[in-house]
Amino acid sequence: MTLNHGRRSSLILLALLLAVLAVPDVVRADEPAAVVPPREGKRETIKLFNGKDLTGWVGHPELWSVVDGVIVGKNKEPVKVSTYLLTERKDFTDFRLLATVKLVESEMHSGIALWGRNAPEHGDKYTFAGHLVMFPSGWGFYDLFGRGGLPVDGAPAKKVGKQHDWNDLEILAQGNRIRLVANGTLVADWRDPKADAMYEGPIGLQLHSNMVPQEIHFKNLELTTFPEDKLLTLKP
Repeated sequence: MTLNHGRRSSLILLALLLAVLAVPDVVRADEPAAVVPPREGKRETIKLFNGKDLTGWVGHPELWSVVDGVIVGKNKEPVKVSTYLLTERKDFTDFRLLATVKLVESEMHSGIALWGRNAPEHGDKYTFAGHLVMFPSGWGFYDLFGRGGLPVDGAPAKKVGKQHDWNDLEILAQGNRIRLVANGTLVADWRDPKADAMYEGPIGLQLHSNMVPQEIHFKNLELTTFPEDKLLTLKP
């Protein structure tokens, strides 16, 4: 009886294995991410920052200000949870964002968040759940929904990035693809294999959680919705 029972168990496991292998849409780890094409919509170019004040943005007023035409994120006391200056507009999906950024104080990276939402349940009124394009230290992409660091090599960006100086960035987000140009060089080109991980949402400027003082600057923030599939700032 024990032998027959063992044979039945083996046959059942074999049948289950064959059934799984027969399913045509099983995604294996070594398969490339599916291509989600760029979305279509009204193309418009928006100056996200007027150079004078934080009209169109929301965030902790004690941490964000405008000084000499630059958005300044700055803390003296510890920041326990990464906080963001978020656009009031929350319907961005496919876009090109041009930005000039500078890490002034601290070695902690900052970033620009996209494809997500404001997530106060995570411990701060203006924290974010979504994707993050990190700079200028720790260059790369990060998933604030829970996957953590995404498989993007930050080495190319480190070669052209400037740690405590201005960096010109171009972020082209289309479909499930994010491309990043830093100072005229394409440093990242990545498709999210999780096709449902792209959400309509705001743009966020990050002031990272940190126990020491830090300061990050942003300027020249210009966004084009539903742009052409072309990087504008690549140098020959």
